[in-house]
Amino acid sequence: MPTTTEKRVPKRGRPREFDREAALCAAMELFWSKGYTATSIAELCAAMGINSPSLYAAFGGKEALYEAALEQYEETHGPLVWGGFSKAPTAHGAIEDWLLRSAHVLTRPGKPLGCMVTLASAGDEGHAGLKALIVAKRAQVLQRIRERLERAMAEGELPRNVDPLPIARFYAGVQQAMSIQARDGATHEDLRATVRLAMKAWQSLTGK
Repeated sequence: MPTTTEKRVPKRGRPREFDREAALCAAMELFWSKGYTATSIAELCAAMGINSPSLYAAFGGKEALYEAALEQYEETHGPLVWGGFSKAPTAHGAIEDWLLRSAHVLTRPGKPLGCMVTLASAGDEGHAGLKALIVAKRAQVLQRIRERLERAMAEGELPRNVDPLPIARFYAGVQQAMSIQARDGATHEDLRATVRLAMKAWQSLTGK
């Protein structure tokens, strides 16, 4: 027991830790909704529930945080869109499933509308490193579709003389347009109608 002359020294606990993934998801949704440049450090700190020194200590700064947010977006939302792509027995089915899932994900209530990667404009706002990252991520979508079309050619679903790249660009462009339209207010059903029309072009694009 301390005597009356002894001073009670308050115990120092460990600094309060924050949930890194929850904080990153909050930053992701803010960047997704407002874009890189329009989102301030103060807004990020408020959304993430941390102060500025903690943000820099944990993530290294705004640009590094944005890169981490893009990765988080792909990890959490990619499976929602691509979940049936590799399982579909045909390229037609794979692309249709991907677009229909996109129509749902791009218009979900309670989430920012559209696709974070498609709508990203940081690369056009003077951030060369982010531009390269965003362009690479968009190119991955195109490559994934192209590879599925090439597999369809190898398996006999599509003729050997088909050029897969323009077809891949067409369907990637459809999904990108759906993202922009979702941000502008297009509904789930509006985008499903777009998918139906896009898939009607399959025969003229592939000859099958």
